[in-house]
Amino acid sequence: MTDPFSGNPRKTTSVRPLGQVDIAALRAAVLAIPEAVWDRENAAKPNRFAALDATRHIVFRFIDDPRDWRGSHDRAPWPYWRTRLAPVLEQAVRDYGYARGVFPRVMLARMPSGGVIHPHTDANPAAKWPHKIHVPLLTNDQVICHFGGADHRFAEGEAVEVDNLGPHWVQNRGAAPRIHLIFEYYDPDQPEPDWLTPLLRASVAQ
Repeated sequence: MTDPFSGNPRKTTSVRPLGQVDIAALRAAVLAIPEAVWDRENAAKPNRFAALDATRHIVFRFIDDPRDWRGSHDRAPWPYWRTRLAPVLEQAVRDYGYARGVFPRVMLARMPSGGVIHPHTDANPAAKWPHKIHVPLLTNDQVICHFGGADHRFAEGEAVEVDNLGPHWVQNRGAAPRIHLIFEYYDPDQPEPDWLTPLLRASVAQ
């Protein structure tokens, strides 16, 4: 069955390396997060999908509507973490050259030793347009990330855009947790897809 919601032609269809970023300060702050905070924020997270299994999240920014990436909001942890996150976010996206780039979703994802993210695609329409970017903050050589039909081992501090519209999965076969900063990024000056307005009109009419 053909997907009527075509993806952004600027998105990668495999993996796009974005270069090394300075994660030292952010990594130290993240590793100091108490377990109770991870538990509390994970319990309140808006991204609840069976494919994520035991992976815990701290969500800083999130979309207002799964059909539309243009509306997003700050969550409770964002004001405290913004100054720590901003340098890493800005370094990771420097090559895109967008004058007014927007980060609709920003989060930490912590996968335990032995954890998995099951094969899936990011199916909601709001995931079709923004770039999906990972920055590993803590990892090991037994973490396997499958994107674009191939297995990858992403190094700490190496930002990478991944194909979230094709089947992807992750396994942590190592003895330590894996923590990634994961976020979306898009250009508000890029013409929007022709399916967006009819989709939103149809949702209002329902």
